[in-house]
Amino acid sequence: MKLLTNAAGLVGEIEVPADKSISHRSIMFGALAKGKTTIKNFLRGEDCLTTLKAFQDLGVTIEDDGETITVEGVGFAGLKKPADILEMGNSGTTTRLIMGILAGTDFTSVLSGDASLNKRPMARVMDPLNQMGADLTGAAGGELPPITIVGQKKLQPIDYLMPVASAQVKSAIIFAALQAQGTSTIVEKVASRNHTEEMIRQFGGTIEVTGREIKITGPQTFSAQSVIVPGDISSAAFFLAAGLIVPNSEVTLTNVGINPTRTGILEVIQAMGGSLTESAIDEKNQSATLTVKTSSLKATEIGGAIIPRLIDELPIIALLATQATGKTVIKDAEELKVKETNRIDAVATELKKMGADITATADGLIINGPTPLHGAAVTSYGDHRIGMMLQIAALLVKNGTVELEQAEAVAVSYPQFFEDVTSLNGGR
Repeated sequence: MKLLTNAAGLVGEIEVPADKSISHRSIMFGALAKGKTTIKNFLRGEDCLTTLKAFQDLGVTIEDDGETITVEGVGFAGLKKPADILEMGNSGTTTRLIMGILAGTDFTSVLSGDASLNKRPMARVMDPLNQMGADLTGAAGGELPPITIVGQKKLQPIDYLMPVASAQVKSAIIFAALQAQGTSTIVEKVASRNHTEEMIRQFGGTIEVTGREIKITGPQTFSAQSVIVPGDISSAAFFLAAGLIVPNSEVTLTNVGINPTRTGILEVIQAMGGSLTESAIDEKNQSATLTVKTSSLKATEIGGAIIPRLIDELPIIALLATQATGKTVIKDAEELKVKETNRIDAVATELKKMGADITATADGLIINGPTPLHGAAVTSYGDHRIGMMLQIAALLVKNGTVELEQAEAVAVSYPQFFEDVTSLNGGR
């Protein structure tokens, strides 16, 4: 696909797609609650539709009229053995979280995904769930999908020190702990996004969080709710970056989720000297309107506790750094290696093709800027966030063309992405 280049300036207001993490969990909690849950502003991207279909295959009635999704909850005990393999597509979130849910069933199920997902390691989820009494095994007895889950109705509580900072791993253990007999304690390496914890409370459950320590006493039941999903800050990040680095730009993004466990990118933008304002703040739904303007950016260092709060935004932050003055260092981001692709290597390889001064390290990236970018043939590696980052990079190319291979991957989380880019560029 030939990407839009040489943008004259991005101006206007858009509403980005709904939050991917909350969309996934709204289906899950709706299915596990008793009663009828309604969900508005659901992200109908491929990953979230994978979650919806998986729960239908587990015996949950879910209807979508195009505006509202209605889930007839069955509770943990009401899930049914699927007739076939549960297809996970490219969704690591669906796979890892559903492993925790299915660990407490009285049936055997199998999870399998596409070629990319079936190369992603699952031992970090399998190990604690097996310690709780379930029986999870990967292909050929290893840690890669397809994953076979032999559920255990009487899961044992666990005291678990997390070896990695991962909201997906944490959430899988929490879902299993909600079904176990007794109190489980999870200690995070670094505090990660807390959508699962927030939704437990929203659906009438209880969870105790003190710093990095989480306590869950099971078994628990949930009550149906009405959910309005805010916009996804991970999707907004691409236009926040574009508005900062494309000359003569001013971009406004409405209804963006600002859960504090997800707003690391806003802090990075401020540290780099970017012009960013928040307005129309809705504290109940944790959302706000964000406006950015073209800015002169300076380099920064990103690492430590902030990494889990912006892990999905690091590819676009790396692009920001190519246009900032000085040396930006991203470290402590080993988790990027086990996303849809090895995002550390993918970001470095593709931006180098376009002229960036960027070097991959064992746990991050070193970027020197500012550097002009030029045309090139690039690829998304089938990774939606790499694809979107490369389109924003292409907007800076003055001469030459940028051809993106596997552009269709963008539809995983942002089906209207390319249309929104064109709209903000005055339809050109």
